[in-house]
Amino acid sequence: MPGFNGIGWFEIGTDDPAAAKRFYGDVFGWTASHDDTKSTDPAYQVLTTGDAEGLHGGLFATEGKMPGYAVFSVLVEDVEAACRRAEEAGGQVQRAPQVNPVGVTFAHLLDPAGNHFSVFTPPSVRP
Repeated sequence: MPGFNGIGWFEIGTDDPAAAKRFYGDVFGWTASHDDTKSTDPAYQVLTTGDAEGLHGGLFATEGKMPGYAVFSVLVEDVEAACRRAEEAGGQVQRAPQVNPVGVTFAHLLDPAGNHFSVFTPPSVRP
């Protein structure tokens, strides 16, 4: 995992995870599988890129509840503080801070130009 304020994860949200899994597998050789240590949601798959030691990500089934996306995630010490700083700098909180069932705290943000990204803190780091 990178240091704080480094990119530590990416996530692809889609209403057709099977097609996304095929696409990224065919184009880049990425694989997707469920990992209970990352999410207890069986629909959430962990993406492994061609670099086994490199960045990993998630494939999220949006179930049509939000538009598709591909975002990078920044590891931060405090998600709520990062959200406040983003708003102070002209950004917006798109999805408020929350904690998933395995203890990861995360939020989705928009920069001033409307670009979507997320921030997260693993359970072992949370204040």
